[in-house]
Amino acid sequence: MASDPFWTTKFAWLRYAIAWLAFLWMRAIVLLPFSWQLALGKALGRLAYRSLPRRRRIVERNLEACFPGLSPAERKGLAREHFAALGASFAEMATGWFAAPTSVRRRVRVDGAEHLRAALEEGNGVILFGAHFTTFEIFWSSLRHLCPFLCGMYKWQRNPVMNQVMVRGRGRFFDQMIDNDSVRDMLRILKKNGVFWYASDQSYSGKNSALLPFFDVPAMTNTAIVRIAKASGAAVLPYFCRRIDDAHYVMSIYPQLDDFPSGDDLRDMGRFTRLLEDYIRLCPEQYWWIHQRFKGRPAPLPDLYAAARPAP
Repeated sequence: MASDPFWTTKFAWLRYAIAWLAFLWMRAIVLLPFSWQLALGKALGRLAYRSLPRRRRIVERNLEACFPGLSPAERKGLAREHFAALGASFAEMATGWFAAPTSVRRRVRVDGAEHLRAALEEGNGVILFGAHFTTFEIFWSSLRHLCPFLCGMYKWQRNPVMNQVMVRGRGRFFDQMIDNDSVRDMLRILKKNGVFWYASDQSYSGKNSALLPFFDVPAMTNTAIVRIAKASGAAVLPYFCRRIDDAHYVMSIYPQLDDFPSGDDLRDMGRFTRLLEDYIRLCPEQYWWIHQRFKGRPAPLPDLYAAARPAP
């Protein structure tokens, strides 16, 4: 139905109206005490767990694949916690985009700022090699405070309202945001000793991709970071973040990866993936399990999400 021209033209306003309502909700929720914001967001997430069976199935399949040692009851509980974290992420996004930066920074502990400073002193630019956690939008203010020039890749949204909201929200802290296909712009920024946030942990089957284990399960993985690091000479620092309780967060900046790139792309990406897996284990409910991480795999590997797709 979504591809029907009648639907697209006749009801396009509805998508925009929903986006405007989401924007107004975010602007309003930041006026509440932060504990109320999180509680409301988690409640919405729990409602989504019950009302979005297809998304719930994707999360469950990911957890089954990555945590086979958990019992079905434990995985079900983790799925519920994940949806609560997803709901909380809307409050965290609103806080990150619209709250006073000083109030946000007070909630964030930064571990490893010295690694970022040392990498900047080398003068070749810094790639903060991150991943998609539910909390990541709340950290821009704290990260901007450490960076003379902060940039990131941006995936353009199909909804122009949400596109503008995201650009303006992140634009408070990013000196420049570039299209996620514009490697040339990224190299130009790194040449000026800029800091670039780069997250490529989601499924990717285009050029510069490889089938690599994620929690010991083969997954299509973007390896472009290796080529970018080689071309730029930039330092590559793993960068992760999480909520440690309902009032405090921690941003973790790791030391520069030695011998990266090493000339072996699979080895290089395997090193990063193992660091990511270790960090996920600290806060498994906060990783972005709602994404189909194992899609696009070549035959004969099975389609883990086939049951999650609606019948034609």
